[in-house]
Amino acid sequence: MRIGVLAKVAGVSVPTVRYYESIGLLAPPARQGGQRIYGSDDVKALSLIRHCRDLDFSIDEIRDILASVQRRLPCSDTKTFAEQHLRSIRKKIAGLRALEATVAALVSGCETTCCGSAAPDCVILQPGQAHCG
Repeated sequence: MRIGVLAKVAGVSVPTVRYYESIGLLAPPARQGGQRIYGSDDVKALSLIRHCRDLDFSIDEIRDILASVQRRLPCSDTKTFAEQHLRSIRKKIAGLRALEATVAALVSGCETTCCGSAAPDCVILQPGQAHCG
């Protein structure tokens, strides 16, 4: 199949397929008459890459996952990747919760301290006011 068909089947754009080829996530395809020709293994690989991106794995993490698939490593190796990724997600969530609390405090501080003032005087825009409220 040609690149457009591959992209459609895998649910990505043609430039995305080319990008994944350029960074080595997808193997260089066979060529016929100057056209890229893809097979079912390419569909599987691209679908896996897309799935991993949907789960917010980084390109480097996906590269490691693809290598483990190609080497037919045990599922426990993939589980280890997922556990590391889960720890990273939980860390991001904790950071976002802290950020949410900070912004909520700023909004609250604005409502009680400076609503109606000129924007430059707004507590939200004052450095060092990150924990007001």
